[in-house]
Amino acid sequence: MQQHHTSEPQAPAFERTLKARHLIMLSLGGVIGTGLFFNTGFVIGATGTFGTVLAYLMGALVVYLVMLSLGELCAAMPHTGSFHLYATKFISPRTGFTVAWLYWLTCTVCVGTSLLGAGLCMQYWFPDSPVWFWCLVYCLLILGMNVFTTRLFAEGEFLFSLIKVVTIQIFIVLGGLAVFGVIPLADGSPAPGLSNLTSAGLFPNGFLPLLTTMVAVNFAFSGTELIGVAAGETANPEKVIPLAVKTTIIRLVVFFIGTIVVLAALLPVEEASILKSPFVTVFERLGIPYAADLFNFVILTAVISAANSNLFAAGRMIWSLAEDGMLPAKLAKQSSRGLPVAALVFSMAGGWFTLATSVFAAETVFVFLTALCGFSVVVVWISISIAHINFRRDWVKSGRTPAELPYRAPWFPAVPILAIVFCTLACVGLVFDVEQRLALICGIPFFLLCMWSYPRLRALKEARIKLGGWKTSTETAQ
Repeated sequence: MQQHHTSEPQAPAFERTLKARHLIMLSLGGVIGTGLFFNTGFVIGATGTFGTVLAYLMGALVVYLVMLSLGELCAAMPHTGSFHLYATKFISPRTGFTVAWLYWLTCTVCVGTSLLGAGLCMQYWFPDSPVWFWCLVYCLLILGMNVFTTRLFAEGEFLFSLIKVVTIQIFIVLGGLAVFGVIPLADGSPAPGLSNLTSAGLFPNGFLPLLTTMVAVNFAFSGTELIGVAAGETANPEKVIPLAVKTTIIRLVVFFIGTIVVLAALLPVEEASILKSPFVTVFERLGIPYAADLFNFVILTAVISAANSNLFAAGRMIWSLAEDGMLPAKLAKQSSRGLPVAALVFSMAGGWFTLATSVFAAETVFVFLTALCGFSVVVVWISISIAHINFRRDWVKSGRTPAELPYRAPWFPAVPILAIVFCTLACVGLVFDVEQRLALICGIPFFLLCMWSYPRLRALKEARIKLGGWKTSTETAQ
């Protein structure tokens, strides 16, 4: 029997082909999407221009704190599906299990909604074609990019993200020139300058919207943690991950804040808040031809990028759970290149389920799934910060010094503690917003359900192992 076990092939390792530029674009691609392109107008209307800038600066601060913690963890332990493993090791296995399911659900819901968005974008150009056809086309495209080689995924995501980043840079530069009259507006109106920034006052609706929009702002920044998911597939992670963390945060602040200032300067607050996409209107005011078609193309690349990066993350979460024995071992199987094909297909099926609920159960199941996502991201960030605190404590207890870390987060323990405080305040803010309160109503019971089910699944795993079934791939290879 022992000979049989040792003769079985080891599970292939993940390819370490991701470079700094891939990680940076993967993180930017996960963040820059429909949240920035569409929800910015809503936030401006709720909090005012100054309030929106302040809200996004606060969101950027929270994301920076979380990423500093994640950077230290990933540089020291670069594993695929990292923050689920960190929560398991440095908080509790039950917490790690819950974090993995929360993040998987968030990612797979995003895959489904992104496929729907891609179908609607194509229907804009081909109005007589069915949406489901384009959803299927892009489903096959994205799945193909993920199951053949990590390099194909990385280069595809790099291209999609580059289109979005270049578009935002062009928007900020041209919009900034129009604000000060260097470029005349197409309708002949005078340059607005900075008058629209202060016309409605600093906080036209009071301070409460700052608190109530924090989860929405945090959700807009979600995706930066994909750096951690890809840590196990990164070449030279000790140097690449800290560089990617710092570069990503700087670019996010410039892109988000720059975009908000230009939007608010060119459009009055009340106009920015009611437009479906203020970007289209600004492009039209700048006299850019085919503005709607151009922006439709940018949105198409944005949703494809979001589906691509979220399928990547969702597949790694399912693979990690199966590797740990909490799901059938078949889901931990890898291709000859080390890719978790079964887990990716399973996650894509979850995306199609989300897509189906958006059509057949839009008022019930789909609302529940989408409300859960914002809450889940905040819980994941809190788990990263707590894991960082416990990791540093264990590191010192083992007789090593912080100076020996491959990358050391500054200002410890203030960094993870402040992140936990801000994320908790964001959840408290949901209580005061009727529309967003559903995130708590759905999120807390689902969180408790995952925590409750873990020991029962663990007992089932142990029972099946005793019977000779449902082994992890690691156990099978030993």
